[in-house]
Amino acid sequence: MTEAEEQILRAKLAELQQEHRDLDTAIQAMADMGVNDQLQLSRMKKRKLQLKDLITQINDKLLPDIIA
Repeated sequence: MTEAEEQILRAKLAELQQEHRDLDTAIQAMADMGVNDQLQLSRMKKRKLQLKDLITQINDKLLPDIIA
């Protein structure tokens, strides 16, 4: 992987992590306010899981598992 590709991946990783944190905050805020829009909560939680998977994939590319 070139240095430019790594920088692009790190930027994407930071963006996804921020979106994941934002969703977590929004989900918690909805729960605290007692909002019972289960469809909205479900969609947000699903997106959050998708982001977690993408974050894991990028981390795996940046830090390959080297078997010694």
